[in-house]
Amino acid sequence: MVDVDVLVIGAGACGLAAAIAAHDAGASAAIIEKHDRPGGNSSLSTGSVPAANSCFQRAAGITDDSPARMFEDLMRIAGQSDDTALVRRMADVSAETVEWLVDTVGARLALVTAYKHIGHTVPRLHAPVSRRGQDLVDDLLAAVAARNIPLAVGNAARSLIIENGAIQGAIVETDGAQHAIRARKTILAVNGFAGNPDLVKRYCPEIAGTEYFGARGSTGEAIIWGEAVGADLANMAAYQGYGAVAYPHGSLLSWTTIEKGGIIVGADGRRFGDESVGYSGFARVVRGQGDYAYAIFDQAIFDIAAQEEEFLELVNHGGVKMGDTPADIATPFGLGAAAVAEEIAARNAAAAANGRDRFGRSDFGLGALRAPFYICRVVPGLFHTQGGLRIDGDARVLRKDGGTVPNLFAGGGAAAGISGRAGALGYASGNGLLTAIALGRLAALAAACEIRASA
Repeated sequence: MVDVDVLVIGAGACGLAAAIAAHDAGASAAIIEKHDRPGGNSSLSTGSVPAANSCFQRAAGITDDSPARMFEDLMRIAGQSDDTALVRRMADVSAETVEWLVDTVGARLALVTAYKHIGHTVPRLHAPVSRRGQDLVDDLLAAVAARNIPLAVGNAARSLIIENGAIQGAIVETDGAQHAIRARKTILAVNGFAGNPDLVKRYCPEIAGTEYFGARGSTGEAIIWGEAVGADLANMAAYQGYGAVAYPHGSLLSWTTIEKGGIIVGADGRRFGDESVGYSGFARVVRGQGDYAYAIFDQAIFDIAAQEEEFLELVNHGGVKMGDTPADIATPFGLGAAAVAEEIAARNAAAAANGRDRFGRSDFGLGALRAPFYICRVVPGLFHTQGGLRIDGDARVLRKDGGTVPNLFAGGGAAAGISGRAGALGYASGNGLLTAIALGRLAALAAACEIRASA
């Protein structure tokens, strides 16, 4: 006896999108979530989804973008990948994914034109005005509720039901009791493994030991279950870090503060790397230089970052300090005032010369840093892994021999991502949400199609 056509495990953006798409394609769907609230890493994100040649870009006068250009951008930053076909697939479906979110789901997204962000050569990020992933999750939840799709929180999948090599649902634990939910198709929409220290050490040793700032649910079930059924894995050493988590507040210092020309110094007041590699790639560099680092920027940059609600909350909670001179911002943190002043001067000289500084940085955003100055103490963070189950273009889980695991699909943190084979330099802004929502939707459409074909 089958309880539901499509069982979705995980209630982040991937799982919510999958359930909506399955329902709209005529299949019954149900979502289970092991924690007491949905959202996962999607809620902690900026809600940004990149898309090439979307109707929103065209309306804004951006007519020179295309899936081919997006693919080139993603591969340029990703470098080597275990699955370039997946990167191309995500670029190809990016516009229809964002347009579906707005037109069908009712998500309140707008094209971000104030900046292009890491990895993108044209403005293509579509995000809530607040830059809060929770707003996107709330819109997805509203669409789930409007369709009367069952969503059961506090229901943890403990294992997959495997019969004759095919997946037939999952064993679920609720209030300490286990029971089976049988399904024609199962979609793994769980988080990755960044919250599992043993798996991080095994697959991402360069970032092992870094504090994890992502959702609590990233404990690697998809990897464990996948290995049990002979699934292949891809891009397992790739991850997304963040080089500027405000300390001790725990919120992200907007990378706009760095991208527009800010710098990061260590406890000695000296810079230690090229911040323009991006917030993900710079996390490892910050981790290697000491316990804390300090982001420094000016009023012009502050005014741009202040358009983001999370940044203003950090400011209101005292996470950002202001001073009229380098000494004013350095002294409260025990930094050498002379060193900070010299770093600002050297950075300004490089910007004025339109050249490269001693670390190779050539992009200094708005130009010279001018008083008043702002400073924020930061630490590096690990947010989510980018490797996972190898999938085909419709999110079917693949075996090591190239065949599929019958009835099993994966997206989001459960599936291999598009951020390269290893490390954090390959992460382009929005990669995580793009693969979450696009793969959730594609998995559901393919699952519903297979169900109709077998009827």
